Amino acid sequence: MSATSHTIAVDALHRAMHLLVRGFGSDEAEVQAVCHNLIEANLTGHDSHGIGMLPRYADSFLEGGLQVNTHVRTELDAGALLRLDGQAGFGQVVGAEAMALGIQRAQTHGCCVMALGNAHHLGRIGAWAEQAVAAGMISLHFVNVISRGIVAPYGGADARFGTNPFTAGIPLKGREPMILDFATSVIAQGKTRVAHNKGERVPPDHLIDDQGRPTRDPRYSVIEPFGAILTFGAHKGYGMAVLCELLGGALAAGATQHTHDSSRKRILNGMLTVLIDADRIADRAAYEAEALTFVDWVTASPPRDGFDRVRLAGDPERESRARRIQSGVPVDATTWQEILGAARKLGVDPQRIHTEAGLA
Repeated sequence: MSATSHTIAVDALHRAMHLLVRGFGSDEAEVQAVCHNLIEANLTGHDSHGIGMLPRYADSFLEGGLQVNTHVRTELDAGALLRLDGQAGFGQVVGAEAMALGIQRAQTHGCCVMALGNAHHLGRIGAWAEQAVAAGMISLHFVNVISRGIVAPYGGADARFGTNPFTAGIPLKGREPMILDFATSVIAQGKTRVAHNKGERVPPDHLIDDQGRPTRDPRYSVIEPFGAILTFGAHKGYGMAVLCELLGGALAAGATQHTHDSSRKRILNGMLTVLIDADRIADRAAYEAEALTFVDWVTASPPRDGFDRVRLAGDPERESRARRIQSGVPVDATTWQEILGAARKLGVDPQRIHTEAGLA
């Protein structure tokens, strides 16, 4: 590990982040939910959605965009159809509450379509698919982002929408579940923030600058003048991004991204979730056998040069989690200083955060 990075033991990181999040005025249940979700993102290797988000959350809270100790509100209850308002509460809280309601309805009716709007940053959407598969449910998630636009449409020269993730979770009998979780942009915005903080360049064909020209400098998605991130797979990722905006935004949240306003720090998500109980739509034994037959078939493909084996979506995250639980969570020095700065803004002594993390 370079001198510009820290490696923090998981228990110490929890103690430090619990101390910081108490600075929002959150009750202990909210502190636990927020810290667990963010640190789990770091453990799975998605530092873009981990503790490095706390400085943005602090700014959003201080300007009134993030509401603490807030819970999901039911706006429509039609049995297998739910419409919920996150009331700008921590996404780590209202997301879990919304999923619990949706799972309960799917258990009753065999399926549920759950629309969640006005949730502050929902974090790693894979966490909500994991909540579903833990209850034996298949889940599909279409998510939009209301914030500063950071992704360009295919063929466009400026940013018009967010990273708009799509996620799916599928339980596999006797195996780890498949958790497919990806931004429709070629790279998550948080990953460009991490690259910028580390002083690293991003791969080619990921970004354009403020003039619409290709660039490898991540600063164009982090500081002004802004450029834009590109969608994955050219028009394919673009099509998925629009789909997520229409379903997660217009339908689920009643709000889409359609302004260049970058003055506010809040990040609001809309999420349309479809939950399915496989027992109610198929013969469970036949479905499980066929699913495993295919999984075994596809993962038996001999690895080509540069690969050790064929993986399913979700495997890399589980491998990262095992490594980081053992060795600790890497946090670059710039991100850590931003976190200490957030603590100061929230009235928490930064030195206490540093000490709790085992860095003093």
